[in-house]
Amino acid sequence: MKNEDKKPVQDEVLNEIPVACTDETAAVEFMEKQRWGEHPACPHCGGMKVSKMTDGNGGRNKRFLWRCHDGGEQFTVRIGTVFEDSRIPLKIWCHAFWRACASKKGVSALQISRECRISYKTALFLMHRIRFAMTEIRGDGKLRGIVEADETYVGGKPRGGINQIHIDHRRGRGTKKTPVFAMVERDGDVRARVVPNVTAQTLGKIMPRHIHPSARIMTDNYRSYIPIGKHFASHDVVRHNIGEYVRGDVYSNTAESFFAILKRGLYGTFHAVSKKHLHRYIHEFEFRWNTRHANDGERIAEAIKGADGKRLRYYQPTAKSA
Repeated sequence: MKNEDKKPVQDEVLNEIPVACTDETAAVEFMEKQRWGEHPACPHCGGMKVSKMTDGNGGRNKRFLWRCHDGGEQFTVRIGTVFEDSRIPLKIWCHAFWRACASKKGVSALQISRECRISYKTALFLMHRIRFAMTEIRGDGKLRGIVEADETYVGGKPRGGINQIHIDHRRGRGTKKTPVFAMVERDGDVRARVVPNVTAQTLGKIMPRHIHPSARIMTDNYRSYIPIGKHFASHDVVRHNIGEYVRGDVYSNTAESFFAILKRGLYGTFHAVSKKHLHRYIHEFEFRWNTRHANDGERIAEAIKGADGKRLRYYQPTAKSA
């Protein structure tokens, strides 16, 4: 998007969304505008010959239906999005999108529950759907230039007790915490993934999938990275084991900055995130990092566009792990 186009998008969205968060008709029209712009289309057949259905008095149909004159189908802006089949008013969806996009460290389902006066269970599923909408936005191209790769471990601090001697107090590699692996392009995007382990075999499959062969790789001196570097133009190592953290332009501080924001959000905003749902929160922080140069209005618009073509049914995030 050109710089001269950014301010109108920001002003338009930020002017409209406060009203959309309080009025259902305004919310529907706001979502329609963000999804379709000036050219509404049937989500069933893609037909452009569509019209709004009225209530007989010239106003909108109470269900905000559209009719497709190509296929004869009726539809709403919800069809084919993460909020399809949701009974939650769209004004609450607008509020949740706004809060999730404007809060650097995210917003908890408990906070949305209080602000929108809905149950915690409803708010949690709502936020999971929004995180799903944020998945893989700006995440389809390979990282280039200088790319930093690093991992961190997510989980609570070890608790004390009578048998403290038997508690594993290690915080990094070798713990039972969940590893999160990130690849960050300097001044560019991040790709972050929950991984089963940080072996050369696991990382060796992930990195070539997300990083262009011409990239210059920066890692610490962990042994798993050594055989992976040969797949790229060059591989520079910063030796943390001897207290070296920067050597010229060789460092992994950008990746560590992403992890710092991630952990502040997970521990400060969400407090406790299960391993089962961790990947959804990772997608949310990845989205905000990749849109960090955008303003709130652009970020909201991009997140709502990301809801198109995605479905997350209730049983998926609530199903018990095998």
